[in-house]
Amino acid sequence: MIWNQDALKSLVEEKLNHYQLILVSNREPYMHIYRGGEVEVIMPASGMAIALDSLMQTCGGTWIAAGSGEADQEAFAGRDAVMVPPHNPRYKLRRVWLTREEERDYYYGFSNEALWPLCHIAYTRPSFDTGQWETYQQVNRKFAEAILSEVNGPRTIVFIQDYHFALLPRMLKEADPNLVVCQFWHIPWPNFEVFRICPWVGEILDGLLGNDLLGFHLQYHCNNFFDTVDRTLESRVDLEKFAIVRHGRETLVRPFPISIDFERFVSLANSSATLEEMNNLRYRHNLRGLKVGLGLDRFDYTKGIPERLEALKIFFRKYPEYLGKFTFIQLGPLSRQHIRSYKNLIAQVDSLEEEINSEYRV
Repeated sequence: MIWNQDALKSLVEEKLNHYQLILVSNREPYMHIYRGGEVEVIMPASGMAIALDSLMQTCGGTWIAAGSGEADQEAFAGRDAVMVPPHNPRYKLRRVWLTREEERDYYYGFSNEALWPLCHIAYTRPSFDTGQWETYQQVNRKFAEAILSEVNGPRTIVFIQDYHFALLPRMLKEADPNLVVCQFWHIPWPNFEVFRICPWVGEILDGLLGNDLLGFHLQYHCNNFFDTVDRTLESRVDLEKFAIVRHGRETLVRPFPISIDFERFVSLANSSATLEEMNNLRYRHNLRGLKVGLGLDRFDYTKGIPERLEALKIFFRKYPEYLGKFTFIQLGPLSRQHIRSYKNLIAQVDSLEEEINSEYRV
C-alpha cells in the first residue's frame, strides 16, 4: 500500500483517535532564524522532519525537540511551546533548551562521533568518551522530564525518533509504565561484531528495550539487533513473533521503511513557481543547451560525495566528447562542522572540485 495523507488520516482516526500523541526528536520541524533583520520561520534540512511533519499535521499532538534556531528563544519570548505550522497551526512544538556544553557532548559528541560512525560502518573510527556519554545520559533525562510534563492522561503514545535517545524509552517506562512507548531508529543497526566495541552496549540495548515497539528501516537491521541483544543481554529473543522479552516485558521489533510525502513533492515539482525558478537558474548560471547532473545531499561521509566526484573524473576521461556539454552541480547544507571528520570531508570535496574544474575546464 502507498501511504498518502488521506490514508494516514483514516488510519489515525481509526486506531489513535482517543490517544494523546507526543513525538520526540533532536531536530525540530520548524526553526526561527534571522534574515534581513527580521525573525523568519523555516523548515530545517532534515528528511526526518519533513516526513514526520505530515504525520503531525494529520494527527495533531505535541512535538518535543531541541531548540536549535538562532532566533528560537526570541521567537518564543519566554515560552517553551508554540503552535505550528505558522501559516496553519495543527500541533504544538515544545522546545527543550540545551546548554552549549550539552549540545557539544550529547549531539556532536556521543551521538555523532560514536553512534553515527559505529552504526553506518563508514570506516570512520568512532570515538568513545566517558564525559560525552555522561552528557548523553543527562540530556536523555532532560527530555524524559519534558515528555512526562506533557502527559495529560492514561492513553498516551510517545513516539521517539532516532539514535539520540537510546536511553529515553527505559527512563519513560520506569517513570510511567502506562505509557505506550515506540521508537524508530533512522540509521542502520550493524552486526554484533561491530556494535560490541561500544563500551556501553549493554546500557544502550537495555534502554531501547524499554520500548513497546522498536522500528528499523529493514528486516536486516532488525535481525542484527536481535543478534546483538541475544549475545549481550539476559533476555529471550522470539524470532517467530519478532519480539524480545526482558524483565518480563515484551518489545516488538519491526521493519518500517520510511519516505517523504511523495504526492506533496510531486505537486511542488510541477508547480509554476518551480518551473519559473528552473528557468531562472538556467539563465543565471548559463546552463542553456547543457546537460546537467544534480546531486543534493547533506554533507556527510555516508553520502558518497567524494566518490561521486571521482566518478565524474572517470566519466570525462572515458567520454571526452561531453566536455563543454555536461556540467554537474552538487548542492547541500554543511553540517556537524565542529567534528574533525566533517571538516576533512569539506576540504576533500573542495579539493576535488578545484581539480576537476582545472583539469576539465567545466
